[in-house]
Amino acid sequence: MKRQIAFTGSARALAIAEGLVTMLIWSSTFILVKKGLAYVGPLTLAGFRYFLAFLLLLPLLIHRRPVLRSWSGTLWLRLALIGLAAYTLGNGALFWGLKYVPATTGSFLLSLVPLLVLFMGALWLREIPTRWQVIGLGVSLAGALLFFSPGFGEGESRGTLIILAGLFGFAAFTILGRGMARDREVDTLALTAVPLAIGGATSLILAVMVEGWPKLPGPVWPIILFLALVNTAVAYMLYNHAMQQLPALEANMLLNLAPLGTALLAWLILGETINTEEVAGILIVILGVGLVQWGHGKTAIKVR
Repeated sequence: MKRQIAFTGSARALAIAEGLVTMLIWSSTFILVKKGLAYVGPLTLAGFRYFLAFLLLLPLLIHRRPVLRSWSGTLWLRLALIGLAAYTLGNGALFWGLKYVPATTGSFLLSLVPLLVLFMGALWLREIPTRWQVIGLGVSLAGALLFFSPGFGEGESRGTLIILAGLFGFAAFTILGRGMARDREVDTLALTAVPLAIGGATSLILAVMVEGWPKLPGPVWPIILFLALVNTAVAYMLYNHAMQQLPALEANMLLNLAPLGTALLAWLILGETINTEEVAGILIVILGVGLVQWGHGKTAIKVR
């Protein structure tokens, strides 16, 4: 029994470490996207990023062909929904909204996703949060309100509404992905690569329809390649593997630390400034994340 507990504890520690590494990687996403939007449209940038990431993983996926042939139509449909939710809706809206809001604001808006994940996870996954986890979520949301208390700059309200619409896609991605990862319905590679193919291809088709045939100047290629390899292929593999151990709410709350890294990078690279209220808001969110992780294993809220 002690050996089993030790193994479970080490697996959870590894999952938390994977979540933190993912958070650090994704902190840079908003900076890179802001840079890339100077050259191409948001849907074009998103489509190339995600479909190229799929192509990078394709050589590994080819060896799984016998397994892929055994999948049911329902399984393929769920993987397609993950791809459309995360990459077409969620990130498509995020990339579009970043045309109007600072990188730090875009990163911070994602701190609202756990509110959706909390209710969706309890409803569909039966992962009932503990009282301390709900308190931690509330603290994080209070930090979000403080962050936005100074108000919006010119055009930022439009970008904020666009990104908020995409939050439903990110929440659906977390719930669907957590369910499949927890039940080991597919392995981590397939759970990462197949949705990337579907979501990335759909985004490219929409990009051609809305933004025209893509023209990619030389300076944008290093950005796309880095986003595809590191921020997508590697980061999503880590995140999907972490969700085998971490409940959906906990996995998502770890990502709420990203605005701190994004704010620092945005200040260093983009010259974006951050005021006292925004700093305080970020620190309060970090406190909330800590409460969510500390609350794991405490008494769960009873559902009548």
